[in-house]
Amino acid sequence: MRRNVIGFLAGCIALIHGLPSRGAAQFAVCNQTFDVINVALGAYERTAFNTSGWWTIGPNQCANVIDEVLTSRYFYVFAQDVFGREVLTGATPMCVAPDRFKITGEADCLVRGLIEARFHEVDTRKSERWTFFIYPPAK
Repeated sequence: MRRNVIGFLAGCIALIHGLPSRGAAQFAVCNQTFDVINVALGAYERTAFNTSGWWTIGPNQCANVIDEVLTSRYFYVFAQDVFGREVLTGATPMCVAPDRFKITGEADCLVRGLIEARFHEVDTRKSERWTFFIYPPAK
């Protein structure tokens, strides 16, 4: 009997540790297009805008681009297909690079040897979790 109780308690503890914590948060981007896309993310962090990329996301797939508590209300997403064609319309200029990158600051992209891209603003409404869907561009 005692072994059964100890086994039951050990199982409960293992189950609790396996559950995601209540404070866990994420920002996921889901690709609803028919093509593989490359995604960059921008956010204001402390004193400046930061951009980072690239996440490659297949059709009907999602990528968790932030695994921690969302600290900003607004995030900025840029997406292009593997041929470099934009698949998401945006109005906020920020910097990207051809290869993997993490860039601080959104000004003077070309002077700094970077590429200026127009990011789409996403209002998470201060949510702890947010999933953003990218759909095929309207033709």
